[in-house]
Amino acid sequence: MEDQPVEIGNYVDILKRRKWALILPAVAVMLIAGAVALLLPSIYQSGATILIEEQDIPADFVMTTVTGYAEQRIQSTQQRIMSTGKLMEIIDRFNLYAEYEDRWTTEEIVEKMREDIHLDLISVETIDRRTGRPTAATIAFTLAYEGKQPATVQKVTDTLVSLFLSENLQVRQRQTTETSEFLEEETRRVRGQMDELEKRITAFKAEHVNALPEMLQVNMQSLNSAEAGLQRLDDQIRSLKEREGYLETQLASIPQMEDPQKERLKQLEMELVNLKSKFTDDYPDVKNLNTEIAELKKRMAEKEVPSEGQQEQPDNSAYITLASQLASTRSEIRSLLDQKKEARAKADTYRRRMETTPKIEQEYNALIVDRNNTQAKYEDLLRKMMEANVALGLEKEQKGERFTLIDPARLPEKPFKPNRLAIGLIGLVLGIGAGVGVAALLEFSDQSVYTPQDLGRISGLPLLVSIPPIMTPHDRRRRRLKRLAWILAGLLLLAIGIYLFHTLVMDLDVFWAKLMRKFNKISIM
Repeated sequence: MEDQPVEIGNYVDILKRRKWALILPAVAVMLIAGAVALLLPSIYQSGATILIEEQDIPADFVMTTVTGYAEQRIQSTQQRIMSTGKLMEIIDRFNLYAEYEDRWTTEEIVEKMREDIHLDLISVETIDRRTGRPTAATIAFTLAYEGKQPATVQKVTDTLVSLFLSENLQVRQRQTTETSEFLEEETRRVRGQMDELEKRITAFKAEHVNALPEMLQVNMQSLNSAEAGLQRLDDQIRSLKEREGYLETQLASIPQMEDPQKERLKQLEMELVNLKSKFTDDYPDVKNLNTEIAELKKRMAEKEVPSEGQQEQPDNSAYITLASQLASTRSEIRSLLDQKKEARAKADTYRRRMETTPKIEQEYNALIVDRNNTQAKYEDLLRKMMEANVALGLEKEQKGERFTLIDPARLPEKPFKPNRLAIGLIGLVLGIGAGVGVAALLEFSDQSVYTPQDLGRISGLPLLVSIPPIMTPHDRRRRRLKRLAWILAGLLLLAIGIYLFHTLVMDLDVFWAKLMRKFNKISIM
């Protein structure tokens, strides 16, 4: 005999027959889900939104010294705030995780708080000005904390936000201050190096004042002048030596002494010869001349023998004049020789200066290059120091990039987790599935006969008659009481559900206000 198709009435009969197998597992699973939803502690979350504002003054006018992207500063600030010391201060201040003090270590409690703190970046798509390509830019971030006490959660979130803002401000000021101090110290150090180089250059110039590169032309001109002077001196000496030789020749031909008595003796002798030619020796004039000549010769003989140690001085005026000219010429020659010696010494000095100039120039240029490089470095550091001081003023006046609290932490009105509605819905679905599964398992494993069609199919005989169930008045009262009980149970479950929704999910007044707001929006549209 062929199988008969299952009709809707058969399903109704199965539901009536297996209603307890369907209801009991479903109710058990839903009760378990409800117990889980009720027993799980309520976790509240309070968050704040912090906006990353750019500096008020354009970067073209004032360049900040705080380096790094906003994401890096946010992460570094988060790590400083979430250090063990700072988190322990917050835990002790608000008496957090008191239930774990006896079971957990300090590190585990701190790690639990780190897990309860959430930081999420808020980014938007923008166009990069340098590349012209779309890129993600962080414009804000949210900082949230979750816990069991709403008021405590809000206070802890406010504390974390205050720490975050103050830490960021302190870090920026510290970075700008350290940058400014470093540049000032470096500027002073380079200034000291430059002063030291200036002193070395000054001492080098003083030591080699005449051999410096800029004195090379002067030394060359001085050397040329000295050599020309030597040539002139040689010419003058040559001329004077020729004059000296001429004067010596002239002087040798002139006697040193000029005696007037000899002239007188010649005149007397000539007069005597003249008188003797006229008169005899006895003539008085002849005698007188002889006597005068004898006396004159005697005086001349006495004069020719000089005294011991006494040198006879020349008395010839011509000889004296030539001798004086010769002495003057020789003196001039000696003077010119001395001048030539001095001129040659000067020329040698200038020549040595010129020979040492290349080496001096190399050392001098090395000092000048060091001085110029140090000067350029000093000027660059001075410019950077001025920019750093301006950036420091920018940070002190809080005109630079800063974090601004735009949405402070609020007192959470409903739990963040667990999602009891979701747990209840999951329990409902699982309960229905469990009930249907148990009922299906019992139905497919049951070999009992419940309908005339099943009896005819099993026996293979035709069905002659079927006696329907006979309802007595007692059965009817019993059915009405069951219906009433089901209605009352449904109303009770509805009341319990409304109460649980009011206490665990949302206040009914808030729910009603939201519902009316949505209806008003729909009616306006």
